[in-house]
Amino acid sequence: MFSLLIAMGIGMALTGCAGLPGNVDRPVSRALADPSGTALASMVQEQKATAKARHPSGFVLLSGAQAAYSSRLALVESAQKTLDLQYYAIHADVSTQRLLQSVVAAAERGVRVRVLLDDLHSTGRDAQVMRLAFVPNVEMRMFNPLTGARNSQLGRIFSLVGDFSRVQQRMHNKLFIADNALGIAGGRNLGNAYFGNDDAGNFVDLDVLAAGPVVQELSQTFDAYWNNPRAYPVQSLISRHQLLEMQASMRKAAQGDGDSSDTPAEGSTPTAPTEAERKTTPEQQARIWNQEPMDLKAAPWTWAPAAVLVDHPAKIPAEGGEQPRPAPRAALPTPKNTPELGPTDPQQDTVVDGLLQLMGQAKKDLLIVSPYFVPGPDMKQAFAAARARGVRVRVLTNSLASNDAPIAHAGYARHRPELLATGLELYEMRSELSGLRSVFQGTGSSGVTGSSGDSKAMLHSKLLILDGRLL
Repeated sequence: MFSLLIAMGIGMALTGCAGLPGNVDRPVSRALADPSGTALASMVQEQKATAKARHPSGFVLLSGAQAAYSSRLALVESAQKTLDLQYYAIHADVSTQRLLQSVVAAAERGVRVRVLLDDLHSTGRDAQVMRLAFVPNVEMRMFNPLTGARNSQLGRIFSLVGDFSRVQQRMHNKLFIADNALGIAGGRNLGNAYFGNDDAGNFVDLDVLAAGPVVQELSQTFDAYWNNPRAYPVQSLISRHQLLEMQASMRKAAQGDGDSSDTPAEGSTPTAPTEAERKTTPEQQARIWNQEPMDLKAAPWTWAPAAVLVDHPAKIPAEGGEQPRPAPRAALPTPKNTPELGPTDPQQDTVVDGLLQLMGQAKKDLLIVSPYFVPGPDMKQAFAAARARGVRVRVLTNSLASNDAPIAHAGYARHRPELLATGLELYEMRSELSGLRSVFQGTGSSGVTGSSGDSKAMLHSKLLILDGRLL
């Protein structure tokens, strides 16, 4: 028996080491060059004129799950030319099903759709999301794909053998952009738990709906990842027939030896699997399908200066390449302070470098919210420097009970004594949803109703507030 297990392990490892396809056709495409003729761009100009805005970019914070979901519905239904979606994870569940059906409807009315998804979680039921790639007018690429069978998480794990340095580098960017005029960026992936619709546990998260020139900057970052050699068209990795066979097998397994004749036609959109449906109550499912798109004109827009901080795709080397060395500290751009303590110029290396530059500007107060808080040497040095300047530093992160990644919590916990010794204030979120009803329940644009009081709450927001004036 032991020999058999070893043989199976070797077989899966060899399967995982089969390598990625070569000579892949990746047609270069870009965001909509001129969004001015679209209804969304016209709406932005009207809102800007009405507000007599001094700054060209507008923002709406999406702290509540209802606002986060309805704003995405509004972008999909309002798009006339293009939709660009970039995500770390898209889960095949009821919340995503409605969104993807709207995306397919947009493609059917002539909207060009591009979907860029990190490949790590595209196994099992979630792999069915890749069926989008076979819908006319939709292009879908997987970023930094793993090898190994998609119907076996164990097989995918074995694919790490001999390739860990590449595979462990993932794309965590999350963008939802319509007509290069409005876009959503933030912490939420797509799935029930990100929109208050999972009866077992939901994420406390934050997005921002953006309008104006900053959206064009976000689109440039999307294009950089989309046209990167690490982005593989779905068709180069798996066929539509293979996806349908996987779904039929999963349905048959879920039903025992029952009839799996309800397998959808090849051209249909991904459906919510039976297991995913069990994670939502009838009330939650009704709320999802009855949700109205956000009234974008009535949204509470704030017009402010902004800069985009993003990890560049060059951080993840192409096949056979080497990891680029970080830019020396002295070579990083020098922050430019404005009278209003505005953002720095966009930096050229990583988000961490940009955040370190911003932290160096703090004069009174620094508030950080991070779900997986594992500070490196540079970050700890920045905290110590801020405390030496008399800056109050507060950090909110997950407790062990609320953390969905226990390994990350272990990495954070070992830094606690050193951080507390500097005078930094640490706060850990409890997992009981009852203490977070202002986030998951309530009226208005930031709330959502219907989440179970017994549902676990998990912090997933990432934000930094500098002196109460810069977010």
